[in-house]
Amino acid sequence: MNPEFFAGLILLIIGTWITAFPRDREYLTRLINLEIPAFGLLLVALSFDETLALLTFIAVSTLTTFVLVLLIERRAKE
Repeated sequence: MNPEFFAGLILLIIGTWITAFPRDREYLTRLINLEIPAFGLLLVALSFDETLALLTFIAVSTLTTFVLVLLIERRAKE
């Protein structure tokens, strides 16, 4: 195993924890905090294949941003 794999796992675990249990319960904070585990996932995928890393990072970032923006819009309407 190479260092990118271990650094990515650490970022993935810490980022997921920070996103799940934030100090500030604002949706914008959670949206920003989602970039930490996405970057960790990028490093894990980078340790296997560069193309896989790029495609995974784009897919995860796009989907999580889309879902959280929908949640923010629904909360703003209430």
